[in-house]
Amino acid sequence: MLAFGIMLNLIGLGFFCWLLFALAAHILPTFVGITAFFAAIHTGAGPFGAMLVGLVSGSAALAAGRVAFAAIASPLLRAVIAAFFAAPAAVAGYHLALALAIGVTSPVWQEIFSLIGAAMIGGTAWSSVALYSSPVPARLFAGRSFPPRIRRTTER
Repeated sequence: MLAFGIMLNLIGLGFFCWLLFALAAHILPTFVGITAFFAAIHTGAGPFGAMLVGLVSGSAALAAGRVAFAAIASPLLRAVIAAFFAAPAAVAGYHLALALAIGVTSPVWQEIFSLIGAAMIGGTAWSSVALYSSPVPARLFAGRSFPPRIRRTTER
């Protein structure tokens, strides 16, 4: 019975780690939605109104991030947008790894494992955001053509 319980605990732990890695890019919209939910609760919107506000604001944050990432062709600005999505994921990964390293007796090793977890989950979020779309749809948003056409004038 003890082995069965340990096995189920490992399966559950693996599921939560998989879930965090799979949803790493969606942590920023989740934080935005939760913040909007609590702000609506504190202003007296009621539970259903607050849930609606949180859902709409989180969805809008995700949609705005995806559209901005697809519309911008500059690699620097795309990196900044990806960093906005990866930073909260790295913080969540740090805290998850710190909670999982509770059996480690050395605080130094706990911090090392937590930083490794933060880097892994932040990197996963970064790559997930980078896979949202390529800069090719930027033609639709900005009306640009790629590659830029250079017009040569024959008149002097």
